[in-house]
Amino acid sequence: MMREYKNRKNQQKKAYYNDRFWVAPTLPKLDPQEDEIFEQDYKALKKSFKIKEAYIQLGQLVLVINPQDNKTVLEFMKNELDYTFLSELSASDYLEKSGEFEIFYQLLSISKRKRARVKCRIKEDSAIESVYTVFKSADWAEREMFDLVGVKVNNHYNLKRIIMPDDWHGHPLRKAYPLQGDEAAQWYEVDKIFGKEYRDVIGPEQRDSARVDKKDTKNFARIFHEVPYGEKPSDKPTKQDYQEEDGVFFIDEFKKENSKVLNTRR
Repeated sequence: MMREYKNRKNQQKKAYYNDRFWVAPTLPKLDPQEDEIFEQDYKALKKSFKIKEAYIQLGQLVLVINPQDNKTVLEFMKNELDYTFLSELSASDYLEKSGEFEIFYQLLSISKRKRARVKCRIKEDSAIESVYTVFKSADWAEREMFDLVGVKVNNHYNLKRIIMPDDWHGHPLRKAYPLQGDEAAQWYEVDKIFGKEYRDVIGPEQRDSARVDKKDTKNFARIFHEVPYGEKPSDKPTKQDYQEEDGVFFIDEFKKENSKVLNTRR
């Protein structure tokens, strides 16, 4: 069993600017009245639900609602407003800032050719109602949200991890989750598949996706210098072709050495 991660408080936080007074610009929020269809949809929703905030951003209607209304709002938008397709749902981690998750539902109305995003916030120890019975596409998406972010979903018929192993500790999409895991994560697959007695034989899992080792002939972290498993490393780069041997017969064979890099756009 892996040990549980300690709270590392925004382990992934990084500033991409040097000016500490600089504030990242936000996208403009337009009034729903700017679009006739969105205005009608917003007015219809206001009659039955409390809408905390409504605006148009990036050409789509954004609605902020109470979390306890998530299922009934989506039912109304599907049945009454013709937003019949749920393309995505997930959650963002605002735990360090406010102790909350922000959950969003991305909807599409094919008949209106309009998109809408419904958002709400819940506390870390709270749960959100499943919308699987409204949109079947919410099934795996809610499981993924539970697995990777840690949002509890009430009345989901099969709420369990979908990507990470059942005995995995922590949720990889939380900001406090270490980007490369900890030392226990490095041995997880070795211990599970082979046993701890093989640690010295296999070595720890390479969890840094950006690492390249030209002498590594077992984990294949050798871009353009790959050799058969366990062979001695070579400084000679492997052959790069854009088309496999005996490719499509009516297309000229493309090879890297015959390619040209354009410094300016034609």
